[in-house]
Amino acid sequence: RSSDLQQTNPAQLRDSRPQASRTDSPSGRASSASRLAPCISAMEARGSLLTLAALLCGSVRVSECAFCYEVFDDTTGSCLGLLGDDVSEDDCCLNLKYGYKEDEDSPCKACRPAEWSPWSDWGDCTVSCKEGVQQRRRDCYGQGDCQGDTGKQELRLETRICSLQDCCPVDGGWSDWSPWSACSVTCAAGFMQRTRECNNPAPQCGASCHGRDKETSPCDTKVVCPTHGAWGNWEPWGQCSHSCAQEGSPNPPTQARLRQCNNPAPSRNPPGDPCPGSERETRACSGLPFCAVDGQWGDWQKNTECSVTCGVGRETEKRLCNNPAPRHGGQYCTGSDTRFSSCNTGIPCPIDGRWTEWGEWDECVRPGKKIKCESIAGQQRRKRTCEGRDHGGQACEAGSTIEVRNCYHSHFCIYPGTWTEWSDWGLCSPPCGPSTSSRQRLCKAVYPDYKTIIGIQKKSEVFFWGTPNAQCELLEGQKRKVVETKQCQNVVDCDDVLDAVG
Repeated sequence: RSSDLQQTNPAQLRDSRPQASRTDSPSGRASSASRLAPCISAMEARGSLLTLAALLCGSVRVSECAFCYEVFDDTTGSCLGLLGDDVSEDDCCLNLKYGYKEDEDSPCKACRPAEWSPWSDWGDCTVSCKEGVQQRRRDCYGQGDCQGDTGKQELRLETRICSLQDCCPVDGGWSDWSPWSACSVTCAAGFMQRTRECNNPAPQCGASCHGRDKETSPCDTKVVCPTHGAWGNWEPWGQCSHSCAQEGSPNPPTQARLRQCNNPAPSRNPPGDPCPGSERETRACSGLPFCAVDGQWGDWQKNTECSVTCGVGRETEKRLCNNPAPRHGGQYCTGSDTRFSSCNTGIPCPIDGRWTEWGEWDECVRPGKKIKCESIAGQQRRKRTCEGRDHGGQACEAGSTIEVRNCYHSHFCIYPGTWTEWSDWGLCSPPCGPSTSSRQRLCKAVYPDYKTIIGIQKKSEVFFWGTPNAQCELLEGQKRKVVETKQCQNVVDCDDVLDAVG
């Protein structure tokens, strides 16, 4: 949330593009039915003498056409809700929540001032066992540059150490096969089986043995079994001889189904009995609809006014499937009963004010007294401003522009110190390719036992201000900070990261 970015007028972010002309109504307010400002593609501009003449004479201001969308998605950087493909970029960006594309295949651009998108979720770990890394990303969307954007990968990509499990799976080995079992039948052909166990050696860390733990082999008893025939299941009913019935006809369409004597089929030697009954069954089709009459669309009729009171919106037209309406199960009209067209109010949308971040605290002072390194409390201030309000937008939420607090002036004061515990391991740097992670211990000042609450009628807290000169015993030869560094494992190659981002 850069203060420089928040002070930028949205119109200045697009001042390199010609502003679209606006048509006011007699009342002084742009009509909701006013047409879009004239725009033209680059190819049409090169090939149109009429456009060139109009531009030279100053009678028409032409802006580049764009695909205008009513939603810019921060998460994916994509445009949603197409309003029109012939809207000028300036008209589209009357509403800073909108986005636009220069052509259908171009990336989506946000109308608002540039801001960083939220960090994505952390990605998968680069390895499934032991130590690896995972990454997350964010992007800069909007007009201009995001706060602190120096082009370094660390601003768009972060990498941290991960471990899904402490050990890696190791496959086991099979034991010897058991002897073959007896044949599964006493006549005709069957099968026999043998097994083995995954214990030579046993697998480790959730692994298994590759291959099957059972094997089968055919066996033949050389004895013939007689088999009597039995019907298989009926097949589904077939299609009716006609898809619709003639109203008043005494002969309705029919349908049939079949079955086979194969469950099992009768044997020949020794011979089995055939299946009893018929293999075919027929019935009359019932409940068929009368032959259908398909529907046809009526004329388009205007349905709504412009959907917005500022910027670019849409208006709708509807039609009815009544010319004729479908009857007897006829198909409904194909296509949509609603169509949209863009409309331009010519009015900028309100922009609400936003508080800037609090500034740094001023020096801790007390008029007429020297309070540095003393147990005498002073006061200090910090400020913020309400910026960005325009076009009748809401003022900033309730709050003060100045904040005051009590303080002790401890800047560069000499205090005893104590070493902190080790911090957590930091992010891998750089975030791709060979990289390292570090952690640290700091010499932290032990502040004097001054009063932390002062005041007689109104009690208030007192804060130490400044950076004191902490005095710690030497730790590994250092007075202020001890740093430990280690190599990050299984980090993604930078070329793979660039391919994924590209």
